[in-house]
Amino acid sequence: MAAGGEPQRLSPVPPGEHRLPPLPYPYDALEPYIDAETMRLHHDRHHRAYVEGLNRAERALAEARASGDFGLVKHWERELAFNGAGHYLHTLFWESMAPAGGGGPDRAVLAQMQQDFGGFDRFREQFSRAAESVEGGGWAIWVWSPRANRTEILTAEKHQNLSQWDVVPLLPLDVWEHAYYLKYRNDRAAYVENWWNVVNWPAVAERLRQASRLRWEPA
Repeated sequence: MAAGGEPQRLSPVPPGEHRLPPLPYPYDALEPYIDAETMRLHHDRHHRAYVEGLNRAERALAEARASGDFGLVKHWERELAFNGAGHYLHTLFWESMAPAGGGGPDRAVLAQMQQDFGGFDRFREQFSRAAESVEGGGWAIWVWSPRANRTEILTAEKHQNLSQWDVVPLLPLDVWEHAYYLKYRNDRAAYVENWWNVVNWPAVAERLRQASRLRWEPA
């Protein structure tokens, strides 16, 4: 916080200068639930590709603005959405897991789940079934809705499809095959079940605390 209690202003990321964040733990830290080889490929190759794709799209759009030539704007806007969503969700995904994770959430998170889903067990069941049911590659995501003043469980295909606007992601689970196929093959349900053992609930609680400050006129 800045002097006087005002939020500190952060410098914007210039177009085309996003960077791959380091993993917050070693590649093998989530063993035996997520193997080191998967983590290395997932982070170093797949996430890096999203960062590079996002940067390409932003630079191309900056050039279009400068030249006034928007002939390829549909392509680059699509690339921006796909790669940007991939970059941001993966960044949150790494932070949402921890070597000493698992167990259960704290009192505040449990209270939110009780209000919105009828308890942790019902939340977990819906989240798991949603993750297992995503067609193709995508995500299950627990989100805060400032407009509804409560949380929801959503899914997304290819990062950006079939989700909602106006929400803040709290807890994402990547169910693209590259996230689990080396260890679990086509058994996505086993991957989802074991993933609960590495959820970083303190990080989720802090994100809920910050996100729930956003309260907009219901609609």
